[in-house]
Amino acid sequence: MTTKININKKLTAVAVSSLLSSQALAANIGNTEVSYGGYIKLDAIWSDFSDGTLGSQHIGRDFYVPGTTPVVPSTGEDAVFDMHARQSRFNFGTASKLDDGSTIKTKIELDFIASTGGNERVSNSYSPRIRQAFVTYKGWLFGQAWSNFQNVSALPETLDFVGPAEGTVFVRQAMAKYTIGNWSFSAENPESTVTTEGGERKITDDAQMPDFTARYNYKADWGHFTVAALARQLTYKLGAADETESSYGISASGRVNFGKNNIKFMLTHGQGLGRYVGLNVAHGAVYDGKDLHAIDSTSGFIAYQHYWNSQWRSTFLYSYFSADNDTNLLNITGDPTDMTTSYSANILYSPVKKLTFGAEYKVANREVQSGAEGDLDRLQLSVKYAF
Repeated sequence: MTTKININKKLTAVAVSSLLSSQALAANIGNTEVSYGGYIKLDAIWSDFSDGTLGSQHIGRDFYVPGTTPVVPSTGEDAVFDMHARQSRFNFGTASKLDDGSTIKTKIELDFIASTGGNERVSNSYSPRIRQAFVTYKGWLFGQAWSNFQNVSALPETLDFVGPAEGTVFVRQAMAKYTIGNWSFSAENPESTVTTEGGERKITDDAQMPDFTARYNYKADWGHFTVAALARQLTYKLGAADETESSYGISASGRVNFGKNNIKFMLTHGQGLGRYVGLNVAHGAVYDGKDLHAIDSTSGFIAYQHYWNSQWRSTFLYSYFSADNDTNLLNITGDPTDMTTSYSANILYSPVKKLTFGAEYKVANREVQSGAEGDLDRLQLSVKYAF
């Protein structure tokens, strides 16, 4: 339960900081409520790749990234063990009552999971990275937040950082968003990934317009259902090349309750979705030296969460991604990902509220267009305390 304390407006910032660090998670300063939260999480991960091991500080060893599963046999195929606390995060927020009765809110959130810097030799020091930073006012949101195309509430409870990585829309970025009733609309930061000769990924930021989304949320006693649409422009400019292609997508997701248990799901299809799905397991388009060709894809997941009793619960998850690669362009793209799938199951134990011990086993497979494939078996043990 959040603790609230009324504080005189003239209280210094140092005093507020000291107060917030001494177990008080929220404080009222005049008409503003200041809140602080987050969690500490330790992950111990045993990974066995069938076709070679990723580098010692590769992001694919910190959490499951579908496009990094090796498919070409190499040396160093023994299982590897990693331990880190990089998923730990904290957030700081404010909520100020205005004279007209409305509220203006802010939030900033940081973690360390995908940041640069640091090493595992002595200090294990890692730079904080921004996750979210936004202000909301009268239905508007301005700043960096989860994409309006993504339904965060549909993500299942997993020990892995993302969980259904290949099957979910997963994007945070700068935007302006407006919400009215069950509807929300946004204009978001554009960015594209394009495959060029030799299968090289080019990241382009040449779009003349933002990415646009529209979303409808429906909530009921049985759960909730969301439909979201995306429209954007894929642009590639380099030298004499100046090509543009349209991209679109539609995603349906939600949660269905069965008493305390539930099913969560998502199904997404589109043209040129690229970075929006599967942690960019496929690029948005292929440039053949003359034209851009958007890559079609379909992805999704389904997860069932079962509560064994008040302290024990499990999530069983299936996730997949499939790309419709143009085989006539393989001389340019090389051997792109054709399909990835993963299954996982976990057991979570919370002896007290907000403290969770867990074990999760994941089996994943990645297949490229030539038919070559690689597997991942991963056991993850975690301890998490939310505050």
